[in-house]
Amino acid sequence: MLKKYNYKDLGSEQIRLLVTRNADNANEIGARVESIIERVKSEGDKALFSYSEQFDKVSLNKLFIEFDEIEKLASKIDESEQKALEKAYYNIHKFHLAQISEEAKVETTPGVTCWRETRAIEKVGLYVPGGSAVLPSTFLMLGIPAKIAGCKEIVVCSPPQKNGSINGYIAYCALMLGIKRIYLIGGAQAVAAMALGTESIPKVDKIFGPGNQYVTKAKTIIQSTTDTAIDMPAGPSEVLVIADETTNPAFIAADLLAQAEHGTDSQAILVSTSNKIVEETIIELEKQLTLLPRAEIAAKAIANSYAIITENVDEAMQFSNEYAPEHLIIQTKDWEQLVKKITNAGSVFLGEYTPESAGDYASGTNHTLPTSGFARSYSGVSLESFLKKITFQHISKAGIKNLGPTVETLAELEGLKAHANAVAIRMRD
Repeated sequence: MLKKYNYKDLGSEQIRLLVTRNADNANEIGARVESIIERVKSEGDKALFSYSEQFDKVSLNKLFIEFDEIEKLASKIDESEQKALEKAYYNIHKFHLAQISEEAKVETTPGVTCWRETRAIEKVGLYVPGGSAVLPSTFLMLGIPAKIAGCKEIVVCSPPQKNGSINGYIAYCALMLGIKRIYLIGGAQAVAAMALGTESIPKVDKIFGPGNQYVTKAKTIIQSTTDTAIDMPAGPSEVLVIADETTNPAFIAADLLAQAEHGTDSQAILVSTSNKIVEETIIELEKQLTLLPRAEIAAKAIANSYAIITENVDEAMQFSNEYAPEHLIIQTKDWEQLVKKITNAGSVFLGEYTPESAGDYASGTNHTLPTSGFARSYSGVSLESFLKKITFQHISKAGIKNLGPTVETLAELEGLKAHANAVAIRMRD
């Protein structure tokens, strides 16, 4: 079930191996993804039709669905489901709208004014996964900040269902977001199509969205080989729960399984100061697993996961920061005292009544987050992810007199005479 380790018995190499996940040491995934990208580059739409048959087991006659069909599919979902999607939309919109900030102007030297202005990234691509689980929540998490930012063109790709279309939930999200076309493409080939452009799919400036190891690898490859950027490496989902002796084991098990049911390559880690809590959680896992429709998937993910027993919460926090989880849940009596000690995490859930599921769907924070340790250097998706900042400066006659000598001196000491001259010629004017 859940493997157990004592933190005090682990050496640095053992810890390194434990926190390493989704590694492609033999470059098997990388090689397959590179061949997919090359084929999309050379064959365009023809390759996409072929990959739909190969990977999605669907024979498509077109690569997209238009607004009329989206409307028809959206109308078929229950009113209670519409209300739930609308509530999620409202909370996510409210949280991301609050991220708009004022741009300040600064006079760095008398007569020298500097400032920044925000511009939306013009063309963005949103990847909405649709493998073993279709995720309309991801559509909202990506589409809402893209709309608030003011991106001029939003390209949406999601794998086709067995009927060669999308489901009503994705369609309803498209209506709320004002998206009039969805491309029926998934996997690494969707990333390649948005990065390179094909006869049907426009090339974009930046690609957003989580996916499996193939999608993540495709994103990292296209970022280094094309002029299309990515949000972050966001691969198989993961959670780390820090628990002390006061925590309810049933809550812990439920949170671990909520991540485990995403896919067999997901990870659910428990770090606890109490061996008793770990043992009781394992019993709860076995009980709750039997109730899940996706029990087989979740069980495989749990078998790929583990529990760490620490002497105290400081050790637990130390391991968590080394692991750098996508989702960090802190279920301890004094969780407030641990907040400042968190240095590496995608999104944090505090207290026993804050399940990670809330952030996945409707609390308002974004669920597109860095995985596989990339939380050490990446943030999750936010409004800023869809924006770029351009710096401006204006120098008056008085300003060039005040700043000019400094610039001339620095240019001269670097041996760049033309730089110095660009100032000197103005000083003489």
